[in-house]
Amino acid sequence: MRLLKVLIVLTVITGSLLTLATAKPEYAKKEGKACTFCHVKAGQKDLNDAGKYYKEHSHSLEGYKPAESK
Repeated sequence: MRLLKVLIVLTVITGSLLTLATAKPEYAKKEGKACTFCHVKAGQKDLNDAGKYYKEHSHSLEGYKPAESK
């Protein structure tokens, strides 16, 4: 019984940590953008310039201007 309680606690803690490390689909929905607008590759946490701006500006793209491509 004690082992079961320990496993449940570990499962809850692990699940909590996993949600902190992932992108939030509600951000994409809120901004009306695809995940790859802010992420280098879908499903990965690496951010591109737009994602870094979004993170540094309280989860807002207001005022963001994409760099001009050459």
